[in-house]
Amino acid sequence: MRTLPLVLILPLLAGGCLGTVGTIVTAPVRVTSKVVDWTTTSQSEADRNRGRKMRKQEERETRERRKADAACRRHPADCDPYDGNRPTD
Repeated sequence: MRTLPLVLILPLLAGGCLGTVGTIVTAPVRVTSKVVDWTTTSQSEADRNRGRKMRKQEERETRERRKADAACRRHPADCDPYDGNRPTD
């Protein structure tokens, strides 16, 4: 009679142990995949970074063009043609 409750509880304990063992076994795989994700750049990340770099370059060129235009308006005799980026119409 005393062994009956123990027999009923045993599968519950074993199921918990199996779940824990499964988590421990898969932990190195999860860690490795996370490290690979951190060290590699996906195509979408590369595209986003390239777009950001291009926008910053365009902003810098626009500032340079405006500065050159302002200098030409102040001193037209000293002005050379601007050879940088000009937007096309």
